Amino acid sequence: MLEKLIAMVASWIILVISTLGYGGVALLMAIESACIPLPSEIIMPFAGYLVYTGELTLWGVALAGAVGCVIGSIPAYYLGMYGGRPLVHKYGKWLLISHHDLALADRWFEKHGEITIFIGRLLPAVRTFIAFPAGIARMNMGKFIFYTFTGSVLWCGLLAYAGMKFGQHWDQLKVYFHEFHIVLVIAGVIFLVWYVRRHFKAVRRSHHHHD
Repeated sequence: MLEKLIAMVASWIILVISTLGYGGVALLMAIESACIPLPSEIIMPFAGYLVYTGELTLWGVALAGAVGCVIGSIPAYYLGMYGGRPLVHKYGKWLLISHHDLALADRWFEKHGEITIFIGRLLPAVRTFIAFPAGIARMNMGKFIFYTFTGSVLWCGLLAYAGMKFGQHWDQLKVYFHEFHIVLVIAGVIFLVWYVRRHFKAVRRSHHHHD
């Protein structure tokens, strides 16, 4: 059931990017940055594949992805600023935000300060929620946008580059995989199954602690 759902999500991601190009990349990355775990591990490599086919450019997709990340992070920042932790405790499980993820992002933020926003953008799972503690801490908005943008350009560029390289070697790899998007779906399935499992484990753990 979960695998089917993820396959549908992956097909939708591929359709959005194929149809909307750079706008699609920005839109999907905005969703991913707004505390909704839409895997950039599918979004950006597919955009990179389209760079290989000549439909998009590497700089273009990296910038579109980063702009999307900034757009999606701003509502998450304000959510942290005005809703704070009580909001996560109340609704987090529905948004797949566990106390564990938030505590991790919080700890990073307290320990390393504002540079965390840059580093956090390069870490799977953490990157989706990193805007939240910045909002709680009322970090300077200009700096927040700067660090979000620079970290995201790197992350999006690297994933797109991987997708582009993958595309270049497609002829040799075709023997093992028949369709490029199937590979992305499999990667997405593995990532999301791990992510959801980890989330529910953390939720169970926090219930035990509260009991």
